[in-house]
Amino acid sequence: MAKLTKRIVDGAEIRASDYIIWDEELPGFGLRVFASGKRSYVVQYRAAGRSRRYTIGLHGVWTPETAKREAKSLLGDVARGGNPAEDRQLDREAMTVKELCDRYLDDLDRGLILGKRGRPKKATTIITDVGRIKRHIIPLLGARKVRDLTKADITQAMKDVMAGKTRMSEKTGKLRGRSIVRGGAGTAARTVSLLGGILSYAIELGVIDQNPAHGIRKPKDNINTRRLSEDEYRTLGEILRKIEEDGQYVVAAGMIRVLALTGCRRGEVINMGWSEVDADGSCLRLERFAFNLRHILTL
Repeated sequence: MAKLTKRIVDGAEIRASDYIIWDEELPGFGLRVFASGKRSYVVQYRAAGRSRRYTIGLHGVWTPETAKREAKSLLGDVARGGNPAEDRQLDREAMTVKELCDRYLDDLDRGLILGKRGRPKKATTIITDVGRIKRHIIPLLGARKVRDLTKADITQAMKDVMAGKTRMSEKTGKLRGRSIVRGGAGTAARTVSLLGGILSYAIELGVIDQNPAHGIRKPKDNINTRRLSEDEYRTLGEILRKIEEDGQYVVAAGMIRVLALTGCRRGEVINMGWSEVDADGSCLRLERFAFNLRHILTL
């Protein structure tokens, strides 16, 4: 036992199996340390003759201080005859996919959903995720209860996206603007991958024990690997020179030239700063790209 402070929590040893460090000041309040390295705050109590455990939440979302205050409140409810774990179970059994997505989006907006390498997702990724959730996942599965969701349900939703059942086109708030949602194999595969991440989030919340999206065979994305021929590059160069001579689209022409010569992503070039252009070294030193690592491209 130890007083649960930030130093104790951050320094907790990661073992081969999960274990709990109990707080020496508040009986029943503890920190569960997972073999994966994640940590969550818990409350242990007895109700109706049975020992019950209630998960307050993950460390990072909760601090030792806020979690202890919540634990005191929960234990107070228990003393008055309440059963927090049972109440939560009833709520979870009734949770729909839409309600889960809403909660996921709320945490995503607060930077609490981590992407690759344990960092918050980028703004561009969040925009894409929100679109897939609102345009594909919720329309097809939103009314289903999370605990009742099966591989067959997800597979059928994937086929529906592939078939274009969620395809749509609607006006946006911008002048002459339209939002166009397409289906297809690539969209279906990426939507199922995102849903798998949301269901993993549901496991962390304690809503479900297993992820029904795992093991689903997704269609291969039709990635176009064709490159321009020498003649096509020559033609493109001539067109870009004419555009630059016109003077109206000089910046756009420069961006297209960088895209053609480097293979960078469009977003990388649009968001590129002069600090990332190394004229002396004849290269680009990009700080932003898919896996959050430094990317050096020789020009």
